[in-house]
Amino acid sequence: MAPSHHHGHDHGAHSHGSGDKRRVLIVACLTGSFMIAEALGGLFTNSLALLADAGHMLTDSLALSLAWYAFHLAERPATRRMSYGFARVKTLVAYTNGIAIFIVALWIIYEAWQRFLQPPPILGTPMLVIASLGLVVNIIGFWVLHGGDRDSLNMRGALLHVIGDLLGSAAAIAAALIIILTGWTPIDPILSVLVAVIILSTAWRLMRDAAHFLLEGAPEELDAESIEADLKDTIAGVRDVHHVHLWSLDGTKHIATLHACLKEGTDMQEAVHAIKARLRSKHGVEHATVETEFGPCVDRHCTHAGEEHSHFGHDLAKHAHQH
Repeated sequence: MAPSHHHGHDHGAHSHGSGDKRRVLIVACLTGSFMIAEALGGLFTNSLALLADAGHMLTDSLALSLAWYAFHLAERPATRRMSYGFARVKTLVAYTNGIAIFIVALWIIYEAWQRFLQPPPILGTPMLVIASLGLVVNIIGFWVLHGGDRDSLNMRGALLHVIGDLLGSAAAIAAALIIILTGWTPIDPILSVLVAVIILSTAWRLMRDAAHFLLEGAPEELDAESIEADLKDTIAGVRDVHHVHLWSLDGTKHIATLHACLKEGTDMQEAVHAIKARLRSKHGVEHATVETEFGPCVDRHCTHAGEEHSHFGHDLAKHAHQH
């Protein structure tokens, strides 16, 4: 049961979102600008590590731009058809970013295998200079994003892209140094594969978390049974709590719906306020929809052994679905 209207976020959350949006845009511009120079450098030096990093930076600049647009969409107000607004776009973009990272990493592994079989000549010194500049750019990008909201899947996706670039630049520097000192060019594809494997593992975690929320999975830190027990123990007049559903729009905004069976004579309005306040302060649930009951659950498939249903004929006006 979804609420029919959208509650605005508090000023602090809005400011954080605006700050994250600005951070992502800055890093998207930085990444896109240097990507061109690195791609040309990779072609000039014949280095897969540089080309792989440039390819990753290309997808990163596109993904970061998409992440920025997701923040932009999330600021739009809710509509009659989109009653929760557009916050979930950020989760969808995070999932898409994970897929993009997977594709790039698999391409790097394939190209590295080809080059390992037939190592091409590589210009070590120019490769070292370009990779070092790339590392500086990626460190700046990481520093800009690091101050954002790391609970947001969209920000995690953006940060993951930059970490992948940072690792790619570090691998390119290491490969360049080894080539300059020893002339052993196979180190270039070997280190490229190492970075690709690291990126694959982190991309998988991002996709798994994003898919969990897209499938309305409960946030990891929330447990329905614990919440039921807590509300029964702490809220006066609550006889039973059931039908608890927990989910999140983007990993940061938690939502809950539940049925609360009240004891006869309990003030319904006060009970609902107390339940919502407890959910917000103790469990971090920003938005809750509470359906109150005084007799048996109105949903037929919901039965509770041992409950006394002596008040089944109570006035139906006592049953309220409040937002």
